[in-house]
Order: sequence, then structure tokens, then C-alpha cells
Amino acid sequence: MQLAIDKFYAFLDRPLFMWSRLILLLIVIPLALTMTQPLWKISMTAPQYPDGLYMEIYAHKIDGGNHGQHIKEINTLNHYIGMHKIDRAELSDLDWIPFALGLLIVLTLRCAAIGNVRSLVDLAVLALYVGVFAFGKFVYKLYVFGHNLDPDAPIKLEPFTPAIFGTKHIANFTTSSYPQLGSLYIGIFFAGVLGVLGWHLIAGRRQALRPRAADA
Repeated sequence: MQLAIDKFYAFLDRPLFMWSRLILLLIVIPLALTMTQPLWKISMTAPQYPDGLYMEIYAHKIDGGNHGQHIKEINTLNHYIGMHKIDRAELSDLDWIPFALGLLIVLTLRCAAIGNVRSLVDLAVLALYVGVFAFGKFVYKLYVFGHNLDPDAPIKLEPFTPAIFGTKHIANFTTSSYPQLGSLYIGIFFAGVLGVLGWHLIAGRRQALRPRAADA
């Protein structure tokens, strides 16, 4: 048992392959570009809005179609059903996301420069935590928006959860919600980190089996 534990810690202290370091350097690029592209897009269509309304959620801001006019229209509609106004202030608890992305960039560069398998594992765990927690907060905020309706609103609707992924019909509106290029960039980063970690785990497993094969 102790021998297995010692081998495991020795594996964690093993330096990264050179090609692993290069991949980590490369995937910093899409992660940095995440700040320039929308993460998510929510669009709405209805008979009175045949061309649709939409808003795009970035890591650091919310933008709307027609130079932001669509958000004003959406907030006007939301007022009639008693939904909170959609603006950056309402989503202030997402302000940590740009800092989290910056931290991941710094840790990835550090891992590529002087890291070992241990630091790669730490990076993968932190990246997954940030991704899952950010998406969870996004889902929670949509839930809150749809369930904390003003009971005195002119139009009465049953509490609802807006579309999170896909299309949903609410009253006479069809709402669509899909990830955008920023989320794709984050996905590329996650895939790169997990791919590099997976290859090191496979390589470590093969090396651990070599003495057994030689003994056989």
C-alpha cells in the first residue's frame, strides 16, 4: 500500500511533457478571447415582434440587439409580467467571472512554464469548478427572474424558468437560449486541459505497468 502511495506522489511530481506545455500555452489564446465574445444569447419572437429581440451575455457585460434597444424592449415586456429589470446591476454576482478567467490564464501559463502533473491536476479541478459554478449561477439567476414575479403586475403568469438551453414557449413568445462563441472558446480550453491531463494519466499508467510486465 505504501509503495502505491509513493508511486502516486512520484507521478504527481513528474514534470510535464514538452508538447503538453505547448498545448497549455496555445489554449490560453481562446481563453483570453472569451472576454471579447458573448457567452450566451437569449432571443425572443412573437407576432408583434416578427424580427425578434435578443440579448447577449458576455463575461463582463450584457448587450442587446439594435445597439441595446432590444434590452429596453425586453425590460418593457418584463415589466408587464412583473419580472425584474434585466441589467448588469441585477447580474452583479457574476462580476467574479472576468477575474476567474484571468486567474485561469495566469495559472495555465505558470503550469506551462514550471508546472508538474500536480499543478496540472490543480488547474483541471479549478477550471471545472469555475465552469460548473458559473453555469450553475446562470441557471439560478434565470430561475429567480422567472419565479420572483410581482403579484401586482398587469399580466398574471404562473412562475416559470426561462429557456436555459433550447427553445421554450411562454405566453405568446417563443424564447431561444443557446451558447455562443465565448462558450466555445471556454470549451476548447477545458478540452485542452483535460486532454493533456488524460494523456499524462495514461502515460503514467503505462509506465507503472512496465515493471510488472518485465517481472512476468
